[in-house]
Amino acid sequence: MASQERITVHNLAGKLPNLKHTSDDAIPNYLNSLKFTQDHSLIDTRLALGYGAFAIAAACFLWDYKLGFESTKWFTAAAVALYSLVNGALTLWIAYVEKGTVYQGKAADGTKLTLGPPPQISVSTSTKKNEPTYYVVVDVAPKGGPSTKLEFARSFTEWFDVQGHFVALPFQTMLATTVPLIAKADPKRAAAIPPPAAAAAAAAEFLNVDTHTLDALAAAETTGAESTAAGSVGKKSKRRKA
Repeated sequence: MASQERITVHNLAGKLPNLKHTSDDAIPNYLNSLKFTQDHSLIDTRLALGYGAFAIAAACFLWDYKLGFESTKWFTAAAVALYSLVNGALTLWIAYVEKGTVYQGKAADGTKLTLGPPPQISVSTSTKKNEPTYYVVVDVAPKGGPSTKLEFARSFTEWFDVQGHFVALPFQTMLATTVPLIAKADPKRAAAIPPPAAAAAAAAEFLNVDTHTLDALAAAETTGAESTAAGSVGKKSKRRKA
């Protein structure tokens, strides 16, 4: 079923962030529906840094508004320095710790699943400029075993229709047929054939048809074309006689 939210399809550079954000938001919804337990530590840290920087800026404004610049200039200077440190920490956190992580958590069997660097397991996403491709990196650390990394890239056109609506079923099928851990949690989706694979299977099935069947199909098409042409000539003849 397509979502009611619509992504504009006229400007690729403008729509790429929206395509990515909509797809990113669908990952927690899908995995949580499969009884994955989400870990919010990365998001909580980012929010704490962001709100902390905002609180410092707000306090600085209030000091200046209530007490005047001269009496608070040293507090303001300290607040500006502290704000720069907190905001810089937030930038570094997003760039080097989160690294595009959109989901952290544990699978139903207790296996950790995260979207970040080892030893955590991670599913992170990214895009490239003017390229409608969704790049996904999934790191899975099974219990008592080494972590494994799975990287794949798929076109957004697989789960966005021509009008820009997000369609959940092909997106979920794409994840379940690509990531073994998700396939284990959702065997129904894992058993489905993604649209590109289905088209390839249909083409392969057609190519495997025996020559006698192909000859019969060609003969039927030829006979139908001749009948249509004869009918057209008959109609023209009758019109001329009249």
